[in-house]
Amino acid sequence: MDDMDSRIIAALRRDARMSLSDLADVLQTSRTTLRTRLARLQEHGEIVGFTVLTRADVMRDPVRGLMMIGIEGRGTERITRQLGSFAEVTAVHSTNGRWDVIVEIGTDTLEAFDAVLTRIRRLEGIVASETNLLLKTRKSR
Repeated sequence: MDDMDSRIIAALRRDARMSLSDLADVLQTSRTTLRTRLARLQEHGEIVGFTVLTRADVMRDPVRGLMMIGIEGRGTERITRQLGSFAEVTAVHSTNGRWDVIVEIGTDTLEAFDAVLTRIRRLEGIVASETNLLLKTRKSR
């Protein structure tokens, strides 16, 4: 992938509905060159699909946050499995540094978010946690 490919992808992230003509104008290249590069990016798996975000996608979990968790001893696998069973947990990440696991949480209300935090903190083997609410998503893939 070269600079032009990166510019194509960046432009499509801003507006994937842009016509080939408009996209070619923005990138200062010909439609033929653009069409060829797009086809190659798809063939090589750099672009794997196109999608639409709806209001429901954005508003599904109006209260979202990240919970960093410290785990005692060797309980990480067990706790990771338990966290995966929480409906409100949208992702569980292993990490390095101070925290053993980072959990993404999404709920409808602050009260529900607080209840999930309480349930997670009560899991045997969790010795510390820190939580940050996500206020605004400026970029998402």
